[in-house]
Amino acid sequence: MKNNTISNRILLCVRSATPGALKTIWWLVKIMTGVSFGIMLLQYFGVIDMISRWLTPVFSSFGLPGEAALAYVSGYFVNCYTAMAVMTTLNLDMRSATILAVMVLCSHNMIVETTVQHKTGSSFARMVIVRTLSAFLLAFVLNRIMPGQFEGGASDVVSADNVAFVEMLKSWALRTLKTVGLMIVLVYALTLLQRILKEFGIIEAIARFLKPVMLFFGLPPRTAFLWLIANTLGLAYGAAIMIDEAEQGTTTKEENDLLNHHICVSHSNLEDLLLFTAIGGSFLWMLLSRWAMSLLLVWERRLEKRLK
Repeated sequence: MKNNTISNRILLCVRSATPGALKTIWWLVKIMTGVSFGIMLLQYFGVIDMISRWLTPVFSSFGLPGEAALAYVSGYFVNCYTAMAVMTTLNLDMRSATILAVMVLCSHNMIVETTVQHKTGSSFARMVIVRTLSAFLLAFVLNRIMPGQFEGGASDVVSADNVAFVEMLKSWALRTLKTVGLMIVLVYALTLLQRILKEFGIIEAIARFLKPVMLFFGLPPRTAFLWLIANTLGLAYGAAIMIDEAEQGTTTKEENDLLNHHICVSHSNLEDLLLFTAIGGSFLWMLLSRWAMSLLLVWERRLEKRLK
């Protein structure tokens, strides 16, 4: 009888989670496909390269070679993986790789991720400004407090102008298909998991366990599960749960806004951090510097709201 009851509760979770998950999946597919196609066109016509050249003088003040601007801009509009692909051609030392990685981690996949944050309660323009300025401020600070100086060599960056449009289109279609397939599986699985954990009271237990961490970062305890998802899976893949929680009223708009100010610069702290570490970055510098920035952002936001 007990097993039947558990099975029925899980079945109810499946039924309640499916409509919302499918709605969010369709929304994400439209956003991600449209944005990535537009960025592919910008890459092909050299717009990304042109923006990178404009930013070269700025990046030299961060202790980075001019070509690092291309990696940053690619990550800014697309994702961490495109930035990593460029970084592997730059012959960066640990110090420079860390600074550049922190910039990318703060402000990658800007359009898609900021759209998610806007849907869960934050200002789109504010999130763009906060993430971009945080990336540049952290680069400025790290360049002054990290030991050593840039010792990189020549780069081997290949311009997109030399790639046939058809080949670039095929490559984009294949990458997009893989990403969408993975996203559909993860988003549905995470939405279902969230409903099951909530049904059996596990989310409340997680919130109680993480309460000291939430209080330290200035975050409401009810956002603990969302904080955990964002830190392990990131904003894009964790979007379904965040949107679902917001629509159900489990967390308020104000609570989501505070969380967004934290995770906008500090999310996906497993896979992305390990990958950037693999290509030369320092794990602790990348993690702790962004945690420090997120701490400042949340407490500043709380003070700002209190003064209002």
